[in-house]
Amino acid sequence: MALITRRGVLAAGGTLAAGLAARKPASAAGPLKGLVMLDPPEPVPDVPFVDAAGKEHRLSEFRGRGMVVNLWATWCAPCVAEMPALAALSKTLAPDDIAVLPLSSDRGGAPVVQAWFQDREIAGLPVLLDPKGALARAWKARGIPTTVVVNREGLAVARLEGAADWDSPDAVATVRRLTAG
Repeated sequence: MALITRRGVLAAGGTLAAGLAARKPASAAGPLKGLVMLDPPEPVPDVPFVDAAGKEHRLSEFRGRGMVVNLWATWCAPCVAEMPALAALSKTLAPDDIAVLPLSSDRGGAPVVQAWFQDREIAGLPVLLDPKGALARAWKARGIPTTVVVNREGLAVARLEGAADWDSPDAVATVRRLTAG
């Protein structure tokens, strides 16, 4: 019988944390490794989230546009790794009327996310908040980052748990194809 000690648990946790911090979006096996198609597509949850000014919004407001909805937080290492790619994706897809919506679960609110964006020179993404995780729960997200691709009819068509190389040419083409629906 193995004896579990506090030191052993802390060492294992440190090893896990070090591995997560070093992880980058998967690109060796494809930019969107782990993308799961939702068959049939699912209506998006009618759950409110807020913008930087505290104004409430719902995903239904974006119906008619494609959406890439990313559930993330500033303290999440894989989220941090993929955020520059999501910013680049947003810029690339803006002419196609596809919105990239990063919904932060940071409890510190808009000031935390705004400062984080500024410190890392992340531009072109809105500051959106899901601080109580209501949308994450509605989508039964098992963790963050979780990204859901929504077509122009307002249906979730694909989902990816974990970080990805969102600004690769293959990923951009995939998002365009999936949101056309």
